[in-house]
Amino acid sequence: MAAYRVSSAIRSMAGNYITSGSGMTDQTGGKGTPAFVTGSVRDVAVVGAGMIGLSTAWFLQEAGVQVTVYERHHAGAGASWGNAGWLTPGLSAPLPEPAVLRYGLRAVLSARSPVYLPLRADRELWRFLLSFAANSTTGRWRRGMAAYVAVNERCLEAFDTLAAGGMTATTTPADPFLACFVRERDSRGLLTELKQIRDAGQDVAFRPVNGWRIRSLEPVLTERVGAAVQIFGQRYLHPPEFIRSLADAVRARGGRIIEGADVTRLQPEAAGVGVICRPGQQHRHDAVVIATGAVFGELAARFGVRRPVQAGRGYSFSVPVERMPAGPLYFPAQRVACTPLNGRLRVAGMMEFRRPGDELDPRRIAAIVDAVRPLLHGVDLDERCDEWVGSRPCTPDGLPLIGATAAPRVLVAGGHGMWGIALGPITGQLVAQAILKGETPAELAPFDPLR
Repeated sequence: MAAYRVSSAIRSMAGNYITSGSGMTDQTGGKGTPAFVTGSVRDVAVVGAGMIGLSTAWFLQEAGVQVTVYERHHAGAGASWGNAGWLTPGLSAPLPEPAVLRYGLRAVLSARSPVYLPLRADRELWRFLLSFAANSTTGRWRRGMAAYVAVNERCLEAFDTLAAGGMTATTTPADPFLACFVRERDSRGLLTELKQIRDAGQDVAFRPVNGWRIRSLEPVLTERVGAAVQIFGQRYLHPPEFIRSLADAVRARGGRIIEGADVTRLQPEAAGVGVICRPGQQHRHDAVVIATGAVFGELAARFGVRRPVQAGRGYSFSVPVERMPAGPLYFPAQRVACTPLNGRLRVAGMMEFRRPGDELDPRRIAAIVDAVRPLLHGVDLDERCDEWVGSRPCTPDGLPLIGATAAPRVLVAGGHGMWGIALGPITGQLVAQAILKGETPAELAPFDPLR
């Protein structure tokens, strides 16, 4: 317990940080009064115990709010568990962009493509894809990137706030962080994108690396890797360990995490929200935050959140290595990420548009293995364990959905796509600020869930 007890000085600093913020906008859709009276919210429910839900709970606790987290399975059971664990504000950007359209329909229909779309009669999926394509323009990407900058520049700072508050799990500097390519010309697209990210206002430092210098930085790369881009100032973490530590911190500070709780409905009341769990149990809280990942719409749709959230499923596994890479490795053409985690290498990749509950498809694992086998020395890709598939919650415009819904005491935080781990703590910090002040922080304005 003592390891997680924040000193009064740190609590005061963090509380001020949550509630001061930058400019505010009205959260009530122009009605002119805040959703809450400041100080009136003392008991908040969070639905979903992934990185975003647990971070929201933690930052609410910083201000003395009692928190209950409802989780259908167990803490970290969703996309938080098996992802690559990258904290890369230098790469966090909207997924819809012109290169997606150039990639072509033939590629996404291939079962071995890193972006896979199985043909099926699913009206919601095709609605999502048509909207995704409409958002894959240069102008919309630039507007979306400008929205990301405001949260990207604070995302690592939010992890530091967790550490100052007693979190035992740590983040690790990604030194080096290398994006690797077979040919020099293949790296030009990423270099152009990084320049555009920098032009949008994001602080990102990078340099191209060629020839023998690549293997001097990372000897596990084979001669097939002919070019790389080194990106500075990024970090990574061990996702299962970090989520467990965050859940332990929430519990140790008096929060409840109710696992196996299937929340079926939220019922707004005059001064609170009822949380109805299967088989009919009801609990009352001052406010509720929905942070349920790819099944976001099951609870959020009835509160005016109409933008679809589609499962972009990713796969991962871990393998033994003769020599561990010094830092994360990214293979953009193959859409594969490799991260050193506790003596094994986690290999993650694929963007598969299928239902969240569908079974793991072994062809996706095989496609990842075949893609990186020629590029890595001393990595035993045949001795895999922890084969996993999880659903990233993707929106058609590539922007998350964060803030108050049509029911002001029901807030949402989701739709982060590939960036839920990196942006989870800053999202939780800003959502806590919105609840405590009854106003929307300026950083969240572009992510209005009612847009």
